[in-house]
Amino acid sequence: MFLFDKVKEALTKTRRVFSSVVGMESIDWDEILEKFLLVDVGADIAQEIVKDAKKRWLNAAPIEIALKEAIEDFLPEGKPQLFFTNSHPCVWLLIGVNGSGKTTTCAKLAKYSIEEFKATPILIAADTFRAAAIDQLKIWGERLNIDVISQKENSDPAAVVFDGLKASKSRKRNPIIIDTAGRLHTKDNLMEELKKIERVIGKEIEGEPSEVLLVLDASTGYNAVKQAEVFSQSLKVTGIILTKLDSSAKGGYVLNITKKFNIPVKFIGVGEGVDDLVPFDKVQYAEGLIP
Repeated sequence: MFLFDKVKEALTKTRRVFSSVVGMESIDWDEILEKFLLVDVGADIAQEIVKDAKKRWLNAAPIEIALKEAIEDFLPEGKPQLFFTNSHPCVWLLIGVNGSGKTTTCAKLAKYSIEEFKATPILIAADTFRAAAIDQLKIWGERLNIDVISQKENSDPAAVVFDGLKASKSRKRNPIIIDTAGRLHTKDNLMEELKKIERVIGKEIEGEPSEVLLVLDASTGYNAVKQAEVFSQSLKVTGIILTKLDSSAKGGYVLNITKKFNIPVKFIGVGEGVDDLVPFDKVQYAEGLIP
């Protein structure tokens, strides 16, 4: 399946909300505005997009084209890229609440790095509070034939990261992909743990982590905006990975996060398979959102 087909299929539930818009005999802008609200686009952003679409429609653009172009224009220029170089080990640190899909996303990013950069990645299981997370990452490592560094449950996450960084240097592995805990995202202790991990990384490899990727579950809708706020207050988030887009009709909140935090969406998860991680493309996103 082509990447665009995967994106379009993943956005099916969100796109259905807009299905009545196409072919409108007379344009009901209030109804269109309501559609954006239903897919978790914030009211101010929805109004901005609708206002832009009105101008484009008055210039004789079909309504669906006007809406797609307004959405595309709202999002930043270019295609967000992951930082990777062979000149030194790159660290990709994944953060987010439990249940967002971080552990599976680590495996997907490892597969992506192998195919895109011809890399030899290593995984670090720093979510030591869930035995299931450690075991799951080990299983993915076996499937992908890549190294996984782990310790026993309840070990110090920063110590696991330290060991993993040492191992990655000696084995010449790159990128280094780190899974972290996500429990109690509103509590200070988790944020302090993440900051400690970040400090350990910076001491071992200057300038790293090059990517701090916040993994958000699309099905949580606008609540993900709050999560982005909490995590970005403690760490410099470089990108967002939006998972479980295929199980939700709330794909519109991508626009909220982009606007409020100026953090690019770098990937979207469109399924459970290891290949179901697609680089974010605003044109594909707009095409998938509006029928």
